[in-house]
Amino acid sequence: GDWFNTGDQFYQDDEGYFWYQGRRNDMFKTGGMWVSPVEVEGVLLDHSLVSEAAMTGAPDESGLEKPMAFVVLKNGEESSDLKKELTALVRDRIAHYKAPHWIRFVNELPRTATGKIRRYQLKASI
Repeated sequence: GDWFNTGDQFYQDDEGYFWYQGRRNDMFKTGGMWVSPVEVEGVLLDHSLVSEAAMTGAPDESGLEKPMAFVVLKNGEESSDLKKELTALVRDRIAHYKAPHWIRFVNELPRTATGKIRRYQLKASI
């Protein structure tokens, strides 16, 4: 209802189930379409070499916001082929505009004391 707003975004499917899409302030628009970082992160986490993933919007050379992924690998071996593979994985599973334009491999993701990803720190590192 209108009396309690958590800032969480959900949608309800045809069968009545609710699906979590992330925090309203974490979502961003690319190409006029909303992107839920949680959805893309879930796909990236399905890859056998990915330990953790986080996504945020990042400006391209024209100042338009595009998806950028930060990925922690299980084995630590990064390559341009793996970036292409991860991008293709996302494009195969969900809408192509949600696929990361850039992937940055990192050793760890910044987290709060309760374990939530500090997306503002990721954005500041771009």
